[in-house]
Amino acid sequence: MLEVNNLAVKPDEEVILRDLNFHADPGSFHVIMGPNGSGKSTLARTLAGHPEYENYRGSIGFKGHELASLNPEERLLEGLMLGFQHPPRIEGVKIERFLKQVLNKLEGYEKEGEKEEAIKSATRALDFPEKVLNRNINDGLSGGERKRLELLQARLINPDLLILDEPDSGVDVDSLGLISREMNYLHDNGTGIILITHYGNLLEGLGGREMKVHLFKDGKIVTSGEEDLIREVEEKGFNRIYEECDCN
Repeated sequence: MLEVNNLAVKPDEEVILRDLNFHADPGSFHVIMGPNGSGKSTLARTLAGHPEYENYRGSIGFKGHELASLNPEERLLEGLMLGFQHPPRIEGVKIERFLKQVLNKLEGYEKEGEKEEAIKSATRALDFPEKVLNRNINDGLSGGERKRLELLQARLINPDLLILDEPDSGVDVDSLGLISREMNYLHDNGTGIILITHYGNLLEGLGGREMKVHLFKDGKIVTSGEEDLIREVEEKGFNRIYEECDCN
């Protein structure tokens, strides 16, 4: 489904991604870990079409075609969605109106009542207060509520591939459990997931599902493994893992 070949990103003078290769099959689950500044978020934004990273070298294939010519909205309609690490506040756009505009782009929501019911169902599933729907996007929302709103959109869109950029940052324990539960729901319903994280705490609620783990360093994947690699990172830290794999 996703095929990244020799991807290099250099927005200014500094090279952030270096000839990166990455592959994700439909419905697969990938975990990307690494210290700050290793290129994880740059990969996520480049895949989603962030304008700061649109002049990349290499190729990004998604469902059989190159993404270079598609803007972020077009990539979303193709089935590739990014959940932001720091979802921005947007003035003048009510949450409910925005969600209805999202549903206008999808099939099966021609009637107003169908949109309203889908939004209510998603808010209940994400424990997202309906009274907040009349606020501007992320206006006055806590970190956990902002992440829940991102996942609420994912539940409505049901993307083929969801990239979650550190959904565990800035949230409380209750929100961590809910985020894990929602990832389980989306993955069980066919969504492929790329989870970017520093820690393994979020993965404790994922029910032992099969996943591929990749460690980043200096803009590239230096080693990959199964779920046990997460525990190794927690026990030893990134630097020791890099030493053991001769990745320094």
